Amino acid sequence: MSIHRADSLGGRAAIVGIGATEFSKDSGRSELKLAVEAVRAALDDAGLTPADVDGLVTFTMDTSPEITVAQAAGIGELSFFSRVHYGGGAACATVQQAALAVASGVAEVVVCYRAFNERSGRRFGSGVQRREPSAEGTALGWNLPAGLLTPASWVAMAAQRYLHTYGLTPDAFGHVAVTDRRHAARNPAAYFYGRPITLAEHAASRWIVEPLRLLDCCQETDGGQAIVVTSTERARALRRPPAVITAAAQGAGRAQEQMTSFYRDDLTGLPEMGVVARQLWRTAGLAPADIDVAILYDHFTPFVLMQLEEFGFCGPGEAADFVAADALPLNTHGGQLGEAYLHGMNGIAEAVRQLRGSSVNQVPDAARVLVTAGTGVPTSGLILGADG
Repeated sequence: MSIHRADSLGGRAAIVGIGATEFSKDSGRSELKLAVEAVRAALDDAGLTPADVDGLVTFTMDTSPEITVAQAAGIGELSFFSRVHYGGGAACATVQQAALAVASGVAEVVVCYRAFNERSGRRFGSGVQRREPSAEGTALGWNLPAGLLTPASWVAMAAQRYLHTYGLTPDAFGHVAVTDRRHAARNPAAYFYGRPITLAEHAASRWIVEPLRLLDCCQETDGGQAIVVTSTERARALRRPPAVITAAAQGAGRAQEQMTSFYRDDLTGLPEMGVVARQLWRTAGLAPADIDVAILYDHFTPFVLMQLEEFGFCGPGEAADFVAADALPLNTHGGQLGEAYLHGMNGIAEAVRQLRGSSVNQVPDAARVLVTAGTGVPTSGLILGADG
């Protein structure tokens, strides 16, 4: 079972630098080059140099290993390097790993990064291709013969059950898409800058896998994003106001599989995010009403609604109306539907901008931001806060 007490990590580390490449559909350069560009940009943002770095964290899916990135970026000796599994579910956990290393004294400055040519190279949306046999792949083996071959098809199963249980139609998902694209339209870094959508346009977009339409599905993006983490004490002496890691958590639910947890008792929620939510609230000593901005992982719109319900912002089946009412600033960068699909790392960067007061869709006096990672898989989350 998951822990039932607050942990002692909160407040001991902070994000001090963010950096990214441009977000495109054809970067024209290697994933290693994208990673190095993002790392250097994040260090420059923090007022640090490669020589200050002694730790690196990335995703297991990344093709640019920590040691190679260190060499290419001019980083010297490393005392900590780590990878986190489960695709987008790893995003916030990379920051948790960095914070753990800093808090324990294993490292002083840790950079988390993610870089890929996910549109011009590997197409994640194309689903299972040339996968090596593995124990976790066994679950997929039960579903692939039935035609469930892509991430959209896996999510569609839970989405259909959600609509059935609460008496909703696929239009309920449109509020998330419209909100994300409204924010992206004002974000010059977003792929869909200047291109908002309406609910009617969402409803008219083609089916991908019912009940998911094209505008319910995130983009495929080329690009890189990096995040710099150090101790809260050191952060106060650096260039930017620190975004304090108030709480960080990982979570996996009972009967958890990778995107195909169809044998649970209930398909209308995200138990893995429930584990994360409980730990974040416990450690931070906060409640939903205390959050100023939410950056929720939006690979598919239905899972944004379920996340809002898991965190207690609204009751089961009520999230579509909650989003429609703009009851909480949501995905102010445009999300992965509107800005870019960087496995959630760009969402962490937006949380930092909100706390700095530099977001293009700035929420006045934002002091506490919730960030989540990919759902349908073992996942993670953060609450970031302004210093003091």
